[in-house]
Amino acid sequence: MEPPLRVLVVTTVHTPLDARIHHRQVRALRSHGAQVTYAAPWSATGTPPDAAADGVRTLDLPRAVGRRRVRALRAARRLVAAEGPRHDVVLLHDPELALAVAGQLRQLPPVVLDVHEDTASSLIDRPWVPGPLRPVAAAAARRAERWSEERLHLLLAERSYQERFTRPHPFVPNVPPPAPIEPLPPGDQRAVYVGRIAVSRGARELLAVAAAMHGELTFELIGPVDGDVRADLERAVAAGHVDWAGFVPNDQALPRVEGAAAGLSLVHPQPNHAGSLQTKVLEYLSRRVPVITTDLPVTGPFVREHDVGLTVPVDASGADVDAVVAALRHLVADGEDRRAKADRGYDLVVRELNWDVAGAAFVAELERIAETAA
Repeated sequence: MEPPLRVLVVTTVHTPLDARIHHRQVRALRSHGAQVTYAAPWSATGTPPDAAADGVRTLDLPRAVGRRRVRALRAARRLVAAEGPRHDVVLLHDPELALAVAGQLRQLPPVVLDVHEDTASSLIDRPWVPGPLRPVAAAAARRAERWSEERLHLLLAERSYQERFTRPHPFVPNVPPPAPIEPLPPGDQRAVYVGRIAVSRGARELLAVAAAMHGELTFELIGPVDGDVRADLERAVAAGHVDWAGFVPNDQALPRVEGAAAGLSLVHPQPNHAGSLQTKVLEYLSRRVPVITTDLPVTGPFVREHDVGLTVPVDASGADVDAVVAALRHLVADGEDRRAKADRGYDLVVRELNWDVAGAAFVAELERIAETAA
């Protein structure tokens, strides 16, 4: 019998219960019999290690937050040096963790970097990076990606990320798991949003829509909030315009989507978002809820082609609030269209766009990479 694959998973940036890292990749590894050591900021995020998937060995790391990243990086470097040789693959989830393996690759098994986003482009959405330094930081991020491509194995969360690299790399889509029980049809009482509550992700438009429709719909927001919109969100909660749950682990957040009239994705047309199919769109569809999304180059055509929701205009300042209100009112009033869009989206996810399919391919790719060490 083949010995089980041994994988060291490392992040200092993400919450340990991150949807892609924990609920998808770690759980897929465990379901396929792999031994997983998961190093993450458990204490720093107040996450109990026993919340990890069954059988996962957990190790604690400091959290990299804003400009405070050096301590976490040093700790990660020490941990990878000590733990890496005991594993068949090291799986990194933060681009700066390439520095944690630099100079010691000969002592380590194959190292994989999971590319979640366009790091250089995403710096525009990081308030902790001073504006004048963003071009310098973006150039450094591009250089780090080139170094990683030359020395590490890469997994890409979006096909469009391939354009940044010179060689082809495996694509592991960020698709949701199928619902364990077939969801109920969408209702007409709630609108939901799941994800980081940030200006670039339509936070101000979400709050404006909720204020305009106060008394018509309940608005439920699930996710952490950026500091520059926290005060506005707290005022909206106090006024009764929205219900805010804060961060909720993905496996608990998605069931709360069920029964809503629409799932909202009002992402701005920034480079880091424009070329991606927004994960939250698929998450809403996986719970039989139609979507209302900004008309970005990938997400907009996807929603129209499959007729699983409605798109609204967007420019650099954000989504058209009046169009969002009109779209919501349409889905609330037209139950037949609402249910038909939801059913088409749910069937699409169940057939092909789900983690049961992608997760098996992900595990097989790590097994293939582990074999390269021989």
